[in-house]
Amino acid sequence: MGESKQRMREVALAAEVAAGAPQVVDTLGGRMHVRWDEGAAATPHGQLVFFAEFLATTGVFERWVSSCPLAYRSGNAPHKRDVLGTLMLGLLAGHRRYAHITALRGDAVAAQALGMNKVVSEDALRRALERIDEAASAAWMRPSLMHSVREALDRPWVLDIDASIKPLYGRQESAEIGYNPSKPMRPSHVLHTFLVSNLRLVLDVQVSSGKQHTSVHAKAALGRLLDELGDKRPALVRGDSGYGNEGILTELESRHQPYLLRLRQTQNVQRLVAQQFARQDWSRPDSQGCQMVEAQLQLHGWSKKRRVVIVRQRIRGGIARERRMDGKQLRLDLAGPSVHEGERLWEYAVLVTDVAYPLQAMAQLYRDRADAENAFDELKNQWGLGGFTTQDINRCQTVARACALVYNWWSWYCRAAHPTGRLEAITSRPLLLAAVGKAANHANQTTLYLTPLHGRTDMLKRLIANIGAALQHVRSAAEQFKDLDRWGCLLRYVSDRIAPIVGPPRPAAGLPATG
Repeated sequence: MGESKQRMREVALAAEVAAGAPQVVDTLGGRMHVRWDEGAAATPHGQLVFFAEFLATTGVFERWVSSCPLAYRSGNAPHKRDVLGTLMLGLLAGHRRYAHITALRGDAVAAQALGMNKVVSEDALRRALERIDEAASAAWMRPSLMHSVREALDRPWVLDIDASIKPLYGRQESAEIGYNPSKPMRPSHVLHTFLVSNLRLVLDVQVSSGKQHTSVHAKAALGRLLDELGDKRPALVRGDSGYGNEGILTELESRHQPYLLRLRQTQNVQRLVAQQFARQDWSRPDSQGCQMVEAQLQLHGWSKKRRVVIVRQRIRGGIARERRMDGKQLRLDLAGPSVHEGERLWEYAVLVTDVAYPLQAMAQLYRDRADAENAFDELKNQWGLGGFTTQDINRCQTVARACALVYNWWSWYCRAAHPTGRLEAITSRPLLLAAVGKAANHANQTTLYLTPLHGRTDMLKRLIANIGAALQHVRSAAEQFKDLDRWGCLLRYVSDRIAPIVGPPRPAAGLPATG
């Protein structure tokens, strides 16, 4: 066949497809006839309607939209509900860039479920967020984050603080070269995150420049957060070695806030460890083989002596040390299966605290922070906390807090469905969000036909039933009490079902309950 005839055939085929004629496709499983139906109301996130019911019953989405300071003068501008709904849809879908929003433009079913007129474009979303200044954004987002968590803080809980690095690849505001372990010498932003441990709920996120990774830049935000919590302050503030310094300690002690923080292994800390290793009153090894002893320490720059707990654990082999020869060639030194006779290998950590919990419990209390690390990792890698980057840092800050807020809503939604354990986004989205949905309208009534693609359809229906029971409880209570805080009612309902699993609050002499 000549080139001219081939081109004529391609043009004719394109015309047939445009006219709606079936397209013949020969697949590995046989021939299929494909028709394009661009006008159908369909969605890949069919189960979003259940989450939309969750938002409508509790009223949190309406509260968030109504308090948004976004305002337009033009009659052609999009409604702020459309803007915020588009942002929430992008976050729920796991997007990390504004360009990904285009994938949602044809989802009329999701827009209808959220009461939106349409899904706005990525440019409209960028421009809308640019209209919200820094002060207005903080006054809008921080109370919304607090409201999403506050009613669940009646039981003793632990506040975990952490700093995450967000690498940047353009010329963004405050993109500076600072501490960046994954991509050294790459400009970055820093995300200081305040988390309700075990429940894995975010109280606030502060976006700072790449050089502001140290705890001194989170001290003011921490103090402000503790003041806002009032009588719902945590039983314990916990952090890694980046927060074990005089500035954070005095900030906590001035508010009589108990803490458990790790110290950096400076020369003075190493000297203390060397002095204490010869003591004979080390505690018996706990379930993880850790021994503990306490002492008093006043480092250079500290205003007073403080209680420190030294935790050590014996290493029984399998040690490898990585180093680079001449800064280039990588070399791995493997330790032998045993050391010389009479010698032992230890790893250790030094914790500073002002709590009176038993010494034997301190190591486990700090080890529980590993669960919070999983939450920080989930926020950064499975949600858009480290994405949606713009040239100005103000929009990055707004979207980071919006991401934390949607994360909190989705966390409560999953907890209502499955109170016996927490579902991460990588498993909960395919299970509770993804389903092919096609809407049909007849007699002013919309029917949505869902086709779940998940293999656990039986489990899925039980989880949806659990969510329905929680929402029915809120509706029943709202009928009796007209001024009821529906969101607070839901949080108390879900918390009561989590508490028996975590266990009742321990006595004051024991560890704080973290559920």
